[in-house]
Amino acid sequence: MKWFALSLGTLVGVAHIGTIGLLVKNSRLPDINLPVTEYTSYSVKAGREGYEITYSANDPKTVMTTKDVYTRNGFFGIGGRSDVRIITERGVTAGGEEEGKKMNAETVACIKAEGGGQSQGRLVGASLGAAAAPWFTGIPIVGPVVGGFVTLFAADKGSEVGGDLARSIEGCEPEI
Repeated sequence: MKWFALSLGTLVGVAHIGTIGLLVKNSRLPDINLPVTEYTSYSVKAGREGYEITYSANDPKTVMTTKDVYTRNGFFGIGGRSDVRIITERGVTAGGEEEGKKMNAETVACIKAEGGGQSQGRLVGASLGAAAAPWFTGIPIVGPVVGGFVTLFAADKGSEVGGDLARSIEGCEPEI
């Protein structure tokens, strides 16, 4: 008799859990799937009587971008650092793309100059690092690894300095 009561109680409990699951799953509220992009705003109010949607595509019509740029002044950054805040405002087209992102000849010249400066700076930095590496290779066990690290570190710093130097010689604005 105990086994019968236990099995009947278990069966009724599982049936109640299944019924609750079906009721929750079969909600009468609508499933709303709106096309959403980065520049879309909407609000939905849904209830048993119906729903109300306020939808606006390409909102806002203009996008304001604020960027803080920290640059080094002078040759090899000897003149200190400057903090520049650049604020740009661009319109947004119907496809959600920002207007005014075309490159002009000055931008292309700056990109080429910086790339060439980075290339030459990396070469000079790697050469100086390779010249300094023998000082570190004599360290027991980790010497060769430290020598390689010194060479790569010098190459990266040379690339950074060469790119900055080429941009300043070319008269380019700070990167946005």
